[in-house]
Amino acid sequence: MKPHSALLRHAATATVLALVASPALAHPGHGIHSHTFLSGFWHPLSGLDHIMAMVAVGIWAAFLGGRALWAVPTAFVTAMIAGFVLGVNGVIFPAVEPGIAASVVVMGLLIAVAVRMPMLPSLAVVGLFGLFHGDAHGMEMSGTALAFGAGFTVSTILLHLAGIVLGASIGRRQILLARAMGVVVAASGLFIAGDMIIGGLA
Repeated sequence: MKPHSALLRHAATATVLALVASPALAHPGHGIHSHTFLSGFWHPLSGLDHIMAMVAVGIWAAFLGGRALWAVPTAFVTAMIAGFVLGVNGVIFPAVEPGIAASVVVMGLLIAVAVRMPMLPSLAVVGLFGLFHGDAHGMEMSGTALAFGAGFTVSTILLHLAGIVLGASIGRRQILLARAMGVVVAASGLFIAGDMIIGGLA
């Protein structure tokens, strides 16, 4: 393994771990920053579902390469903002939480199976998932919409970047490692979905 590849991978891993370890202050009543930019910034970091999906989008974009490297994350962020605006205005999608869990499973499978779709279908897939994530942010917003929205947009972009760096450091040659990572992401989505089902039955 080349030294710079190992360094990139360690940097990306450290970034993800640091974000996961951050305090979950996103929801109303949690912490002292419930009405600030920081409230929105921490919101995607308050749940494993958001973190895994957004990092996975970056990894998949890196594997696709070319224009997809920036177009796929941009489609997710753009759709997420649109979903947020809808959520703030009371437009609630049916099955938002299952949709978010599905985004983790599907993104993991796309990585694990090394799916290479044409540009438009790729953008449509991540865009659909971005809408669900954005709608959830809108439903759970605290504070000013502009500040909250700017906060979660910044943290989402950072998660995408962490995924891109991680995916680029792995590269297409390390197929088994890439597939294993996709399996882990998909399994996390199934765990999240199962936890939802159990919670709903409790």
